[in-house]
Amino acid sequence: MNPLVSIVIPCYNYGRYIHETVESILRQRYKNWEVIIVDDGSSDPFTISIIEEYKNKSGFTVLSITRSGPSTARNIGIDTAQGEFILPLDSDDRIHEDYLLEAISAYKKNPSLRIVYCEAEFFGSIKGKWNLPEYRFPNILLDNCIFVSAVFRKSDWKEVGGFNENMKNEWEDYDFWLSLIEKGERFTEFPRFYFTIGLGIRPVRKDLSSISFHYICNYMKIIKNYIWRIFNFYFKGI
Repeated sequence: MNPLVSIVIPCYNYGRYIHETVESILRQRYKNWEVIIVDDGSSDPFTISIIEEYKNKSGFTVLSITRSGPSTARNIGIDTAQGEFILPLDSDDRIHEDYLLEAISAYKKNPSLRIVYCEAEFFGSIKGKWNLPEYRFPNILLDNCIFVSAVFRKSDWKEVGGFNENMKNEWEDYDFWLSLIEKGERFTEFPRFYFTIGLGIRPVRKDLSSISFHYICNYMKIIKNYIWRIFNFYFKGI
């Protein structure tokens, strides 16, 4: 039996891009999915009208909230989701037609996995591979290695309390992965480009040497929240 995958798309004034995102979902070879679009307080009439179009489509749920940011929008969408598995997807990104099929196949082969993700590349004004650091422990304690559009179980999301709504500017992704690592390291990546990100549309955090004091403060919060506990989890008894 193929488990249901809930694809959660927060959207704030990105109506001009969301059609491409949805089209990439409709092309999936894996067919047991639902889409939850969370309108995060959009003020653009065009975006609002585009999102309205999906309200009556089969397999789609549309939620509207006051402007709260992506962490809150994702959490609200995931809380509504009916699927065993969750895929967060930003409203200017796309997934390859085999992404869900490969991800669920990986979980079937190894049910102990917590996160399944793939390689990513850019489209739009900038093209090429997104060169995130290779995932290894303890490398991830130094910087994020995983983009937000990875597949995970809703039960794991619930166990760790969801995305931290106090984290902003994509640090919420890093914080969430570390919260899962604290429960046990079971991640896998398949080395193919199944995810594309619209970098030309929004900024992407690159490394700690090029970011502002605000980002450094977020990193210090993450260290305080997780690093020492994770270190003790993996190296206790040494």
